[in-house]
Amino acid sequence: MTILENYQKIKDNIKKNYPNKSPNIIAVSKTFDLDYIMPLINHGHEHFGENKVQEALKKWSDFKKKNNKIKLHMIGKLQSNKAKDAFKLFDYIHSLAGQKLALKLKNLEESSEKKLKYFIQVNLGDEEQKSGVSKKELNEFKNYCISDLGLDVIGLMCIPPQSNDVALYFSELLKLNLSFGFKHLSMGMTADYMEALKYESTYLRVGSAIFGSRG
Repeated sequence: MTILENYQKIKDNIKKNYPNKSPNIIAVSKTFDLDYIMPLINHGHEHFGENKVQEALKKWSDFKKKNNKIKLHMIGKLQSNKAKDAFKLFDYIHSLAGQKLALKLKNLEESSEKKLKYFIQVNLGDEEQKSGVSKKELNEFKNYCISDLGLDVIGLMCIPPQSNDVALYFSELLKLNLSFGFKHLSMGMTADYMEALKYESTYLRVGSAIFGSRG
């Protein structure tokens, strides 16, 4: 199947099972070059996700200057020393986790007219190998980002532990999201985006189901 056929299959699957929902599909284009993903861009799709700043800069910098409808989402771990480069290119940061990074981004906003939209990444399983704010620190960090810094935090994000029970984590993130009054949720990938929709995800991060497996 072609990229466009894969993409349409996802759209049809969502429409069939959740006719009243219209989530934003972030086409995770990491490791694929611009020529490969161009059919989807030409089709009118606007949301694309990358997880490495340097790769994204090389791929998108020139193209995005001429195509301002494209919205880029940083979905990978973001180090504070890469914040400046990420700020120039991305429109959404899904991996806000840590006061140092939040403050750096706030300082970049103050010296620019550009404002980003943010998701706070939550490490629901307290996994050492994953970034994200722990549940016990979440409320304090949320208040710091919104009340102290004035960042436009629109929701929470998670990458659940690899298990058969993703619904448990999606349900937990939804409850946290609702308790904070956020309108958006970033959860669900190729293997579990339909399950994420059951728990009100509004941004799905789908890569291989669209572009195929990565080499």
